[in-house]
Amino acid sequence: MSDRILTEGRICERDVLLDLINGYRITQAIYVVATLGIPDMLDSGSRCSDDLASAASVNADALYRVLRALAAVRIFHEGDARQFSLTSVGETLRTNVAGSRSAWARFVGRPAMWHAWGALHHTVQTGENAFRHVHGEDTWQFRTRHATESAIFDAAMRENSAGIFEPLMAAHDFSGYRRVVDVGGNDGALLAGLLARHSALVGTLVDLPHVVEKAEEVFHAAGVWERASILAGSFFEGVPPGADAYLLKHIIHDWEDAHALAILRNCRQAMPRDGCLLLIERIVGAPNEDVGTKLSDLNMLVNAGGRERTREQFCDLLEESGFKLETVVPLPASRCILKASVAEVAA
Repeated sequence: MSDRILTEGRICERDVLLDLINGYRITQAIYVVATLGIPDMLDSGSRCSDDLASAASVNADALYRVLRALAAVRIFHEGDARQFSLTSVGETLRTNVAGSRSAWARFVGRPAMWHAWGALHHTVQTGENAFRHVHGEDTWQFRTRHATESAIFDAAMRENSAGIFEPLMAAHDFSGYRRVVDVGGNDGALLAGLLARHSALVGTLVDLPHVVEKAEEVFHAAGVWERASILAGSFFEGVPPGADAYLLKHIIHDWEDAHALAILRNCRQAMPRDGCLLLIERIVGAPNEDVGTKLSDLNMLVNAGGRERTREQFCDLLEESGFKLETVVPLPASRCILKASVAEVAA
């Protein structure tokens, strides 16, 4: 009996491993249906796969095979006569729903990202950033030259901001600030939400010129344009001085220490002594825990070229750049707010 149980256990473990090995198949299948807009086509209920294929102008047999595979992993439900509907998981692949992951699905499966991950072996051998190795330039240069890639990335970042907004509002009180600078704030979606929530607050968005092109539209749509300003430029060159708070969401993890220190020092130089620094980041936890953060760290290794950090590593960065870590407040999805103040200078 014990030998049979052990054998069955090994088969089970082998199958779990096989599912992990083959996970790339699911990633690409999700990417395809999200890019085709299939989940949005199912917002009113079930439809036949042939009908979906016709609406998407794709091969009916190939699409059916993709849909039935995703039904097997509970993203769709397959009924009689090749009728498909969304499950509760699949609902989050729709574009205009709370908690949508559509933009992220359309981003991570792009050829540029896909090919970079294919060079992970090269990165482990050499330490060279995989994206740069494959494409001959870093992710920021690449998106500057490719408008479509930039737009898809921006949509994914906007989606992330939307998902974290309410938890951020609950975890940190912004009501006492007069001015906030959102450093590397993409198209301003997060800052627009902050300004809309706090009517006395003014804000400045800092990001690259091609990134902030739609920010004015975002601020107008939120009804906060009169309290918003935009600085099109690099945070490596400087940030606007004199704000009460400097907010950096998922910025520091994009960079290795030398570049991260340059960003933080620019914030320190701009900040008044009573100002505060707010970093929204992941913190690497204990061994064998928090797969999301550790896989995100691999994504930094492969694509952006940065890293996820431990609390101690953040403390070291902050101290070296003239800050002192005050509090760490947890947010959902393994994220947190690291609040730092200007460090006292020894007499």
